[in-house]
Amino acid sequence: MRIGRASALTDTGRRRLQNEDAFVCDPPLFAVADGMGGAQAGEIASRLAAAALEERALELRGAEAVAELVREANDRIFRHALGDPTVAGMGTTVTAMLVDERAGTIAIGHVGDSRAYRVRGGELAQLTADHSLVAELVRSGRLSPEEAEQHPHRSVITRALGTEAQVEVDALTVSMLPGDLYLLCSDGLTSMVRDADILALLDAAGGDPERGAGALVDAANGAGGEDNITVVLFEVIDGEPPPSELAAEPDAVTAEQAVPGGAPQPPPPTAPPVRRHGAGAGGRRLALAAVVAAATVGPLLVWWGIAR
Repeated sequence: MRIGRASALTDTGRRRLQNEDAFVCDPPLFAVADGMGGAQAGEIASRLAAAALEERALELRGAEAVAELVREANDRIFRHALGDPTVAGMGTTVTAMLVDERAGTIAIGHVGDSRAYRVRGGELAQLTADHSLVAELVRSGRLSPEEAEQHPHRSVITRALGTEAQVEVDALTVSMLPGDLYLLCSDGLTSMVRDADILALLDAAGGDPERGAGALVDAANGAGGEDNITVVLFEVIDGEPPPSELAAEPDAVTAEQAVPGGAPQPPPPTAPPVRRHGAGAGGRRLALAAVVAAATVGPLLVWWGIAR
């Protein structure tokens, strides 16, 4: 087995002025990060996370190694915030997938509510568990999935990179099969488009990652585009993997460079040499503590005032 076609697309959406999402689409590494924090702090956090993942990902194997890399990204963001009061409190989600073609497995590291999905046999399966307040309430039986979709605190996340010196990372390994299609996305997609519709759109695109990415972004914008939207898609096909997975140097695509339906554009002349992956203000908050004794969220929530 080996990685086949891959594509990624990011869009500011219809409500935000800037794009704070970041992505990496550089086989065998794929990742999405959704930044939060005012004054472009979320953009900085997501870019730092993406850059940290790229720097060492090709040296690694296994889910725990990917999780350790995510923890390193957390440390980098946290230390950056300590040294720059203007971005204090910034943070980002991250969901990363590192494909091991020879082992036939995918290692996943995950923090926050960006998601990883797999399409196999005509079914869509969510591979990651959201670290969000409503997701916790659904898992505990205090909310139904339908109630969660309309809950006023559905954008509150309970875990993020960069807000604390240490972070708990979900690490898992999944086996891949020829014909699989994998999707990484920010919540700008999943808050606008239901899973059943995601599957229908990918099916209508014939499993083509480029067509599928465009269809998903269009659907999220068509539903209101309330947040930045980022999708990364790749397929697994029959065939022998290349002789060496370490030969090529990572080459990330930036949100500023990504153009729907077109080829990546050159960065502006003033762009720093660090690879860029995304760049807006949003309406997300990180909840570090919550009272969950009732079926809905009460007024005793303890908030970090982080706007995404």
